[in-house]
Amino acid sequence: MTSGDEGPLADELVDRLVLQRETVHAGMVWDVVREQVDLGDAGVVTREFVAHTGAVGCVALDDQGRVLLLQQYRHPTRILDWELPAGLLDVAGEPPWEAASRELYEEADLRADTWHVLADWQNSPGGSSENWRCFLARGLSAVADEERFVREHEEADIVVRWVPLQGAVDAVLAGRLHNACTVAGVLAAHAASQQGWATLRPYDAPWPEHPAYR
Repeated sequence: MTSGDEGPLADELVDRLVLQRETVHAGMVWDVVREQVDLGDAGVVTREFVAHTGAVGCVALDDQGRVLLLQQYRHPTRILDWELPAGLLDVAGEPPWEAASRELYEEADLRADTWHVLADWQNSPGGSSENWRCFLARGLSAVADEERFVREHEEADIVVRWVPLQGAVDAVLAGRLHNACTVAGVLAAHAASQQGWATLRPYDAPWPEHPAYR
């Protein structure tokens, strides 16, 4: 073990040599792959993980300081959870901010005039290649009734709730909200608000951690 006390605190992209790769399971949305990786002095290891397209979402904040949360059923956890407007990066060539805007439109019937990058994260880097980017969306306006997206499946029964940002933070810290993106996004928005939003990045800030945007 070596000390990591020097230099800026930042994750580092490293390209280890992949000796072999196979698809263990080709899924409906994402695959499970197995790779044999050369770690150098640490030897050769085999790892299985979910090959994920990545996802985006947004903290939609209105002019009263309230954040929009959407409740929908998630079958793997058997929970009606409260989530940010979000979705997969599954449209080829679509920029991340446009994907987040599309999800806000489709799931919440809203548009936003102002977009900033709030935070980036990886939900489970030991078992998934998923990269997640969360935006802050402000300057909100409702989509006209005749222009609204027709939702289906789990999204057909979405419940909408506007919550003061501090109230959402309190719910996270009390253990009443569990969706990882909701937890991370709400806490990041609160932290950024405490610094007068000075930490926000441009909507098109670099995102080299996601392979499609390097």
